[in-house]
Formats: sequence, C-alpha cells, structure tokens
Amino acid sequence: MRTQDAGHRAAAVAAIADRDYRRAGDEYTRAGWRVLSDPREGIEPFGADEKGWVGDGLQYLATSAVCYRVAGNDTRATRRGVEGVAVAKDLTNGLEHPVQHACLDEFVADFRTVAGLDGVEAAYREAESAYKDAGSAIDNPQAWGTTPLFESAATLIQQVARGPANGEIALPWEDLHGTDPGDPGRFLAQRAVVKRQRFPSLIQQVINDGFLATPRGTTEYDTDHHRCPHCGSTDVNWVAESVVCLRCSRPTDETS
Repeated sequence: MRTQDAGHRAAAVAAIADRDYRRAGDEYTRAGWRVLSDPREGIEPFGADEKGWVGDGLQYLATSAVCYRVAGNDTRATRRGVEGVAVAKDLTNGLEHPVQHACLDEFVADFRTVAGLDGVEAAYREAESAYKDAGSAIDNPQAWGTTPLFESAATLIQQVARGPANGEIALPWEDLHGTDPGDPGRFLAQRAVVKRQRFPSLIQQVINDGFLATPRGTTEYDTDHHRCPHCGSTDVNWVAESVVCLRCSRPTDETS
C-alpha cells in the first residue's frame, strides 16, 4: 500500500483511458485532497516524515491541473495551481529536512508550470538554489531521490512525457539527476534544471495534442493475449486497476 486515496487515483486513470479528462481532473483532485488530509496510516500531513508520503497528494493535485488544461478548462487548472503552491509552501511546517524543503520548492515550480501561472523559470531557479544550499546536509542523494516525496515530484513529468514518446519512458530517473552523487546538492538540483528546460514545452504539447497518457505501470510487449481495438498494438500497460494500451492509453481488449 502506498497512500490512502480512497480509490480516486484508479478512477482518474480509468477516466484518462476513456479520454474523459474533466472527470480525470475531478478524480485526481479528490485523490489529492484525500491524501493531503490523511496520507497513510500513522502518518500525519503536518508531521515530520523522512519519506514524505504526503507528496502523493501534491502530485495528484498537479496532475488534476494537467487534466483540466487538456480538457480545455483553464480556470479550474489555475485554481489547482494556486492551491498547490500554497499547500506545498505550507508543508514546510511539517517536513523538516532542508532537502525536503527544496523538493517542495520544486513542487511549487511544478504547480506554476502545469497551471500556466507566471514565474515558472524563477521558481525552478529557486528550487535549484535550495538543493545546492542543502547539499552539506545530504549524506545520500540517491536515497533521498527514491523516497515517496521525490518520486512523486518526478512522476508527473514522466507521465506527461509518455504521450509524445509513443508511450515509452522518455525521461528516466537517471536523466532527472546529475552525474556526480558525490556532489549531492548539484546532483539533486539537476531535477529543477531539467524541468525548467523541458516541462513547460511538454505541457504545451499535450494540450495541443489533446492527449495525456496514463501513468506507466507494469508493461508487456508484443503479447498474444491483448490487442488494442483503437490502434492495434499488442503492447500492454497495467496501471492502477486499468489494463490499457501502452501506446495510446485506451482500454485494450483481451484476445481469446
């Protein structure tokens, strides 16, 4: 079990598969609020938590904004962005480590990006500086980079990048980080650099295409048991409670 989203994330993924992006935005919003109020058994949203489970809630709110923009509902996307910026800043009262504060700065920049708010470049540069300033307090940057908080901050750009890449992993974990973990601050600051350079254009592309891919889950290529009725692919993606085409993210049919 990850976080307690009351099934709303699975409903959001199913809505994306149905190309119902407004409903997906609503379900991701509900998932975000649910996790932010009660992330996980024994974890409080405003308490110290080295893993940062509350990050899932931020990710779901940010994803809702993307869904609304693809659906053409920019007003609701803006509201989610404003809410997300406020929540990410407020969570610094609970999460204690400087590197977690830097990741929350990264989330602030993400919310500005996905909602089309002003100040995107400045926000990512602020996150980049925060990571570098936190460097002396980081003993193992790879370990921090794989905690739920940091993974949540990476998931959405990876999901957005899948659509233009025919469903493949276009932005792996390694590309989001620096090459030298011996310099922890710069290693993690690369996340903000990559997002500043790539995330705004990726968001604009999915809006222009009118297509947001589902998240990537467990995949299988060239199967003999599924074929997509929409594009003919036999490549499958199992994610949340949905079985979708790896290529077009629509529901795929099981063959006899």
